[in-house]
Amino acid sequence: MGHVYLTTPLLFQSKLLCLSLLYLLTTLPLSIYVSLSQSSCIIRLPPLVPKTRLFNYPTSYGEHKYALPTTRSACSSPVPFSDYGEVLEEIRRLCWNSSAPAAPALRYLHGKGDSFAGNFSAQKRKSFFSHDDRDLVEIPCGFLQKFSIKESDRAAMEKCDGVVVASAIFGDHDKVRQPKVIGSRTLETACFYMFIDDATLKGLLTHNILTSNGGDADKIGAWTIVRVPSDELPYDNPAMNGVIPKHLLHRLFPNSKFSVWLDAKLQLTVDPLLLIHSLLVSKDADMAISKHPFNVHTMEEAMATARWKKWPDVESLRVQMETYCENGLQPWSHNKHPYTTDVPDTALILRRHGLRSNLFSCLLFNELEAFNPRDQLAFAYVRDLMTPKINISMIELEVFEHIAIEYRHNIKSDAAGGGGGDRRKVRMASSRDIKGSSCEEYLLKMWGEVTD
Repeated sequence: MGHVYLTTPLLFQSKLLCLSLLYLLTTLPLSIYVSLSQSSCIIRLPPLVPKTRLFNYPTSYGEHKYALPTTRSACSSPVPFSDYGEVLEEIRRLCWNSSAPAAPALRYLHGKGDSFAGNFSAQKRKSFFSHDDRDLVEIPCGFLQKFSIKESDRAAMEKCDGVVVASAIFGDHDKVRQPKVIGSRTLETACFYMFIDDATLKGLLTHNILTSNGGDADKIGAWTIVRVPSDELPYDNPAMNGVIPKHLLHRLFPNSKFSVWLDAKLQLTVDPLLLIHSLLVSKDADMAISKHPFNVHTMEEAMATARWKKWPDVESLRVQMETYCENGLQPWSHNKHPYTTDVPDTALILRRHGLRSNLFSCLLFNELEAFNPRDQLAFAYVRDLMTPKINISMIELEVFEHIAIEYRHNIKSDAAGGGGGDRRKVRMASSRDIKGSSCEEYLLKMWGEVTD
């Protein structure tokens, strides 16, 4: 009669191997969860999110069309995010205990005196960049141009005394997109405002996204819609009208303590309170702004602006750069640390509303009004010359791609260039050697032919 022997399979005869398999089986689900819930650039606990969508769009609207692909899956400097509940309480405490004076409400873009486009002497021009704390609230923001919104909208905006998240769509060039991730109590602390003109309003009405009551728009999901009548916009250029809410939020929302500006081509994928806490509060910064993906020097950006026809008047770009060189603009170098670049990507701007950031924003706006709305060109000039100095935290490109999704503008057959001007009116700069130009030294330093 045969005997049956039961033996331990070879796989389980090694205690070390058994322990290794047990460790693998218990840690594998955890590692999969971590890899799915975190990115290599963002270290955070997921916030509590609403169970329902903020807004249900009709399929014809296509709010998720034309998303740009991201190219960077990892980064060298991950951003740590704190627990949502702790962030919520700290942001509220900072808003309630803020001692910074409120900015004057923006009924007109307050300003007196000459435009910077005039024939300023270097000494007179530089005097506009130096202010003591007593003067900062009343510095000029534009030159007597009206920004027309209803009194009811203005009153509601003045009640926003915490965090404001703002965007604008003029000319129906973008879609109204909801934040992708938002904390369950964020809407109690943060106000979301979208500024639109008549063309954008018409597009929203066509898709039945909002109902209009005598031309008055209301809310779309998280966004409160504020209509600015097209015939009352202060500038002919849509891009210039867009920089009013972009850089003068402290005037539009005079009681707010923090702001997040979001170009309409972006969709936030991280709660704005987490962004403010991690990129502003934790770094004790006045402003956080994303870095340009390619350019480091202001002159590189100016050349790209001309090359890609982002502003049609190339001669005026030359005048602008020579004015800046004449008044002290230098190319980026390690001497400018802690600033790591002279060229930002201004699609995402986080600000602590205070004396330094308000001064910076008003001075920058004045430059845009004097020359053109390409705010990357004036950024380093204002930052380097203004007093008191501003603490700006630069957001790495890899981090930017993890906190926002970027989309193309609405595809239009008659779309003009980024400058919004008539291509037939392009005026090319005269060809001439840089010898004798006020930017000669700048260019030689940028090219590495001379050193400091």
